[in-house]
Amino acid sequence: MDGFINVLKPTGLSSHDVIDIVRRIFKQKRVGHAGTLDPAAAGILPVALGRAARLVEYMEGADKSYRAEIAFGYATDTGDVYGEVVESVENPMLPSEEELRRVLGQFVGEIEQLPPAYSAIKVSGQRAYDLARQGAAVEIKARTVRIDRLELLRVDAARARILLDVDCAKGTYIRSLCTDIGATMGLPATMRFLLRTRVGGFTLDDSYTLEELAEAGADALRAPDTALDLPVYELDPQRVRAFYSGLSTSERRVELAEGVYRVYAEGVFLGIGRYDAAAHEMYPAKAFPPV
Repeated sequence: MDGFINVLKPTGLSSHDVIDIVRRIFKQKRVGHAGTLDPAAAGILPVALGRAARLVEYMEGADKSYRAEIAFGYATDTGDVYGEVVESVENPMLPSEEELRRVLGQFVGEIEQLPPAYSAIKVSGQRAYDLARQGAAVEIKARTVRIDRLELLRVDAARARILLDVDCAKGTYIRSLCTDIGATMGLPATMRFLLRTRVGGFTLDDSYTLEELAEAGADALRAPDTALDLPVYELDPQRVRAFYSGLSTSERRVELAEGVYRVYAEGVFLGIGRYDAAAHEMYPAKAFPPV
């Protein structure tokens, strides 16, 4: 059984917990996922079964969307409500909606962001969150991330909270974004709630809760190739055997851009190819022969 499942992860479960449940539902050992979600967060978790697990790496760069609530007036060491409070102010006052939108506008586009100490980033070979839990000093370098949309949905001035929708590129930490928005306003801030609403072409509309997944079974599977947000390359049918054998194919169409492609021949998915524009060659990156 090969394919992708659009799982709606609940809060309280880790991504690994979800994988274990999917393994039991489908009685299959080879299961992977794209885009880890913290236990405190809910939302879209693409899960790959069988040979589709070999394609997960091509989803890692997918753009993502989130809905987040920021609480102002206190900050925690983890950046969310599950950490220890490290800063607080009494009776925080939010600026006007016009000023809030102006502040949010400063975070759209490419920005510098410092990932939280409690993150999965590796520092000297260890996960940052493991070092932080041990009380060790964690030094993480700032990185450039991209935010495409930051929409203010609701302002709760009485409780000093706002609700946002975020569209962003790979590597963006919403906890850090919430903290940075607060810092720009001169207030400590904490991510109170997070829902991931999209990963590439996976959305809430066609997702399955774990209970729904147990009922749907194989009907919930997407074909492996349809889950990948990659351009399509049509290979000469006479080169199929060569592709499966790891041999490149010459390609001199000038409109073809360098990069990674889903490769097909006569409508059949063959695998992933990498086009080298300088060499004018399409190289097999990952063959996906029929079983």
